[in-house]
Amino acid sequence: MPTDIVMPQMGESIFEGTITKWLKKAGDKVQRDEPLFEISTDKVDAEIPAPATGVLQEIRVPEGTTVQVNSVVGTIAAEGEAAAPAKTATAPATAPATESKPVPAPAAAAVTSATPATPAAAAQLPEAAVGQAEEGDEASDVRSSPLVRKLARENNVNLSQVSGTGTGGRVTKQDVMAFLEKPSAAASSPAAGSSAPAPRSTPPPPAPAPFPGDVVPMTQMRKIIAQRMVESRRTSAHVHCMFQVDLTRIVHLRNKLKNGFEQRNGARLTFMPFFVRAAIIGLQQFPICNASLEGDNLRYHRNVNVGIAVALDWGLIVPVLKNAGEMNFLGLQRGIADLGERSRSKKLMPQEVEGSTFTVTNPGQFGAVFGLPIINQPNVAIMGVGGITKTPMVMTDKEGNDSISIRSVVNLTLGYDHRVIDGAVADQFMVVVKKALENWGEEIG
Repeated sequence: MPTDIVMPQMGESIFEGTITKWLKKAGDKVQRDEPLFEISTDKVDAEIPAPATGVLQEIRVPEGTTVQVNSVVGTIAAEGEAAAPAKTATAPATAPATESKPVPAPAAAAVTSATPATPAAAAQLPEAAVGQAEEGDEASDVRSSPLVRKLARENNVNLSQVSGTGTGGRVTKQDVMAFLEKPSAAASSPAAGSSAPAPRSTPPPPAPAPFPGDVVPMTQMRKIIAQRMVESRRTSAHVHCMFQVDLTRIVHLRNKLKNGFEQRNGARLTFMPFFVRAAIIGLQQFPICNASLEGDNLRYHRNVNVGIAVALDWGLIVPVLKNAGEMNFLGLQRGIADLGERSRSKKLMPQEVEGSTFTVTNPGQFGAVFGLPIINQPNVAIMGVGGITKTPMVMTDKEGNDSISIRSVVNLTLGYDHRVIDGAVADQFMVVVKKALENWGEEIG
């Protein structure tokens, strides 16, 4: 008997989902738990795995269609089973002619096309920007994502030689990067002339950008982002303040300890946990910034649940690091990295994007000096992190003598709801954050 493919229940409050993309076509062979199609809900975008191994016999619901949860969207015929001719659903005949035109995929971010395909650069790219692994890859038997397989192929790495630290032994992007940085990586990688596929000499062409004059429908995620941004501007009385922070001590500390940190902990040392930790210290001293407004009442939250804004090729999502105030530095780093990776690979669950009490966003990773972020409802504050740049600054010693020194500086912006937080409180909160960063003294693990 064929196995039904159903629209999954992705959370108690979710009753329907939109099929945004089928990753297989009718007649293709599929493996159990292999990504089969992508859905978009009002909470998350997610890849849905195949419920069985066999042949995709029929696609009943075409891309772009919204259906109720538990609806049958396709069928899989068991291997060796006499399957009916493969069928692919088509859009309703009543659909406007303009909707039958293929919709061009969004252009890759400028930083993607301008960055060489080095291992370090590839590690920072969103999964969608790096691309899909090809069928027939010799590493397909190793549990890994398309990004990991492509990264391995481009660097001539045999994934069977890489130790996987992910769930069930899954090889992650960090595992490949750690393998490449080992002195023995070159020797253990397949030699030239072996059966391993050679790296591409040129990257695959990017998806075509819409031409001027094209009318392209908004994705489900884009519609939700648009709705929530407008609602936030209408709801909160937005005010922003900006503080310049001398990050030289942290920059030197990270440069000194990052290699040992990764070797000990199996995690890259980034700047984000420093900013999140400093924000937590500020929130503990000014709990009003960790509150939310409920009618005419203020709710002071017991826990600090930090939303971490993650930029995707197809939009923006804010997964939540729950109980961040109880974590040490290593826990913050691992939690932030995990949420970012699963956001880009569409592995988040709805409850992981709910319940934030404060948000941190990082436009500086794309070169912005600072930003004026919109508050993530129902939070009353959001902190934006600008780019870290070297700047000449006037320094005063203990004797009161001035000198000019080159320092690593970052601009931090706090967007806050003036209905709840006064300017003096916002500034005092940022003073605590600034002090925590400039006088960093915590162990980082």
